[in-house]
Amino acid sequence: MDAKTQKSEMTRTAIIGAGIDLASAEGLEAITLQAVADRIGLSKSGVFSRIGSREALQKAVIEEFGRRFLADVFVPAMQQPKGLPRLDMIVQRWIVRMRDVEAKSGCIYTAGAFELDDCEGELRDALLQEVTRWRASLRRTVLQAVEAGHLAADTDPEQLVSEICSLAIGLLHDARFLRDQRAAARAQASWQRLLKSYQL
Repeated sequence: MDAKTQKSEMTRTAIIGAGIDLASAEGLEAITLQAVADRIGLSKSGVFSRIGSREALQKAVIEEFGRRFLADVFVPAMQQPKGLPRLDMIVQRWIVRMRDVEAKSGCIYTAGAFELDDCEGELRDALLQEVTRWRASLRRTVLQAVEAGHLAADTDPEQLVSEICSLAIGLLHDARFLRDQRAAARAQASWQRLLKSYQL
C-alpha cells in the first residue's frame, strides 16, 4: 500500500470512527457529513470524497460497529469448543463489552433500535440486518449446545436468544440510566441462573 492510499484509508477510518462516536452520543440520525467533518477537522467535501452520501456514511458506521462488536464478542469465542463453552464465552464477553464499552459510550444496536423502531427506510434496514445477523449467530451457537447435549433437548433456541438479548439490554439500561456500578455483576448472576434453567 503506497503512502497516499494508506493516508486515505486512515482518513476514512477516522471518519467512520467519528461517526460511531457521534451516533453513540446523539443517535444515528445525528450523523451528517458536516457534523463528522467538524469533529475531525475536514471539509464536508473531504468527507464526501472518501465516503459518499450521508446514507453511505450511516451505513458504514453501522457496519463498523458490527465488525468491532463481533471482533470483541464472537470471534474470540470461536476458539472454544462448540456447544456450551462457546455460548458461555460469547455471553461472558458480551457482558464485559457492555460493562467496559457500551456502558460508557452507548450501544448503537440498542439505542439505534429504539431510535428507528417507528421508521422505515435504508437506515433501519441496515441496522436490522446487522442485529438479525447477530441473533442468527447466537441461535446457531445455542443449537450447537443442544446438539452437543449441553442444553436440554427441548430448548427453544429463539426463546433463549431472546432472553440473552433482554439480559444485555437490561444491563445497558441499569449501567447507563441507573448508573448502577453492579449492573454487570447482576447480569452475570442472571446469566448463570438462566443457563442452569436450560441445562439437563
